Order: sequence, then structure tokens, then C-alpha cells
Amino acid sequence: MDIRQLNYFIAVAEERHFGRAAKRLHMAQPPLSQQIRQLEDQLGVKLLNRTTRRVDLTAAGQLLLDRGRQIVNEVATLQADVYQVGRGATGVLRVGFSGSATYGVMPRIARLAKQVLPGLSLALHGEMLTPSMEAGLRDGTLDAALLRPPVASQDIDYRTVTREPLVVALPSFSALAVDRPVAMHELQDQDFIAYGPESVLYRTTADLCRQAGFQPRITQVVGETSTMLAFVAAGGGVAIMPSSVQAFQLEGVAYREIENVPDVELAVAWLRGHQSALLHNFLEVVVTATAGAAAPSPGHAPLPTDERLSHS
Repeated sequence: MDIRQLNYFIAVAEERHFGRAAKRLHMAQPPLSQQIRQLEDQLGVKLLNRTTRRVDLTAAGQLLLDRGRQIVNEVATLQADVYQVGRGATGVLRVGFSGSATYGVMPRIARLAKQVLPGLSLALHGEMLTPSMEAGLRDGTLDAALLRPPVASQDIDYRTVTREPLVVALPSFSALAVDRPVAMHELQDQDFIAYGPESVLYRTTADLCRQAGFQPRITQVVGETSTMLAFVAAGGGVAIMPSSVQAFQLEGVAYREIENVPDVELAVAWLRGHQSALLHNFLEVVVTATAGAAAPSPGHAPLPTDERLSHS
């Protein structure tokens, strides 16, 4: 018994008439009658009592009708679900992102993903540093990541999606919290709060301080952006951060531009060779949500493609 035969039987059982069932199925009546007899022979039971005027169901036929409807509906649902997954329209993606991305691009990305990929479920892992996200991409616990380049692993491709200036987060009572940009050398007597030494922003902070002629006095190392800002508000020091963090307003914290410092990048990254329609569609959402924030960079990887997607 196959789905085609089951559909034939359901049509006859519901119409109680071979002629009407054949018309509904857009086929001739003799082949339909032959298919039902073959089905009865395969099952070894009589499914229908035939008269010149109508068709009635036997007990076995009634059971097959009831269960057959369920099976046909489940197969149709399965076909639709498989199609949606194959097209990258539904499924789960595990996405890591840096703490500062929480206040910048992630809300835009999540909002657009919900609009254009309503069947996509994002399992979000925030407040991650670049090395941890690289490890997650390599070991398969992450499908994509929004991280700060550079990327150490040659197994990972990435594409820059934003560039933003750096700011310094200061206690609001600080003498430097005036309405003007701050020069790096003005921070030489400050205590610094920073991410761990493995982070890109830790290295960036140290480099900027050295270029300004001093070694940063890092008195507090934290793993979360919100914790860092809480320490700043409490007067524990200052912190060099991407400007997008200014979306997080915390009483006691003032943000000021820094003179003559380079922008920092945020990139979307994936494991090289990971070809998935769902991943491809999500990366397209990321690029669209961040359009205009960064010009393409030479050497940065094009988005991965899925052969089934590109040829459909």
C-alpha cells in the first residue's frame, strides 16, 4: 500500500461512489476500480461493499479511512516541513555574539530575522569573546558568530558588517567627563577596567595606551559588558569600548569620544565549508540589517552558498 493508493481509497470512501471519486481525482473510473481491488488484494480484506447505486464501507474500510486520513495529513505536513528546512526557511541556528553587539546590531538582526524568516529559531549566546566564538564554530557548538576581528583560525571565514569608533566610558563625576573628546594621554593616570587578555578590545586598549606613551593600569578584568559599565559607574575606573555601547545608558556613566583612534570592526563569522541554506539565509539577514554600516573589505569572505539553494 502506498500514499497514492491510500488517496484513491479515501476519495471513494468519502464520495461513496466510484464515478464521483474518479471525477474528483481527475481520472477514469475503470483504473480507479482496479486500484481499489489491488489494495484489497494486498491487504487480504474487503474494504467496500459495492452496489449498483452506492458504495458502503466495511469495518476494515472504516478503520482504513480513519487512520488513512491521519497518515495522509501527516505525510503532507512532513513534506511541507522538509521543504521549508531544505529552503532554509525554518530551523535552529546557534549564534554567539560579543557583549557590545548586544546594544548595537543584534536587536536589528533579531528583528529582521523574525520578519523575513519567521520559522527560524535563534539560540543566542551573548557576552562571548572572539577566541571562545572561534572555538564554538570549530567544535560545532555555534553555527555563526558576531565577533571582533582578527580571527586566528584559518578554518573560519568572516565578513565585516560594521565599523565604529571607540569611546571611553567614564564615571560621570570624573573631571574628564566634560563635553569634549578625550585624548588618550589624558587617561594615563586612570585605572582601567577591561575584558580578559584574550579579547581583541583588551589588546586594542593596551596598544592605544602604549602609543600614547604609557602602560595601562588595568585593575579590574571582567567578562560582561554590563558588569564593566557597573564598575565604571561605581568609580572603579574607565573602559575603552565600541561606540555602540552608548545605547546602554547607566546612571553614573558618561561616554566620550577619543581623539585620533582607529575604528573597530564587527564581523559575522562561520566555519569554512559549512554549506547550509539556513545559515546562508541568516547571513543574508545580517548583511541586510547592517547595510551601510561598513563598506566591503578586501579579502573578506563572500557568504557561503548552498547548492540546493543556488540552483532552485
